[in-house]
Amino acid sequence: MSAKQPKWVTLGRVSGVFGVKGWLKVQSYTEPVGNIVEFDVWTLRVNGADRVFELEDGQSHGGGVIVKLRGIDDRDIARELTGAEIVVPREQLPAVEAGEFYWTDLEGLEVRTAAGVTLGKVAYLLATGGNDVLVLDGSPERLIPFVLGPVVKQVDLAAGLIVVDWSPDF
Repeated sequence: MSAKQPKWVTLGRVSGVFGVKGWLKVQSYTEPVGNIVEFDVWTLRVNGADRVFELEDGQSHGGGVIVKLRGIDDRDIARELTGAEIVVPREQLPAVEAGEFYWTDLEGLEVRTAAGVTLGKVAYLLATGGNDVLVLDGSPERLIPFVLGPVVKQVDLAAGLIVVDWSPDF
């Protein structure tokens, strides 16, 4: 019996170097962006390989984030990490309140109307400013606002299902 592979969540990416002592500039996908430094251990995906680092220090800086990873003490070594994705296992994310969901947990769920018509599976989500939008795979590709109550009637993570009040004609 094999161990279950962890589901990885991308928290951001290394966008460059900062200074000469191995600090990195990070593009954070967390909200707020500074939350990325709350994770003590990062896995960096560099050129197809995973490398694990302990976060030594990190802070907001000029609207972005800079970090120092243990063992990276030189600008040239730090530069080799530019472009790396920062990932953590899903189980390391903090618990959410009732009615809140991580996008990664919604991706892949089947979406059906209240009448039982399958509309597709969630391929990914978009942030539009007003509300998030479910983008469903299939033909045609569908965009459904993720608005709990009026549009999204039920999210059942265990069953892998989202029930919506949405016309199959849209």
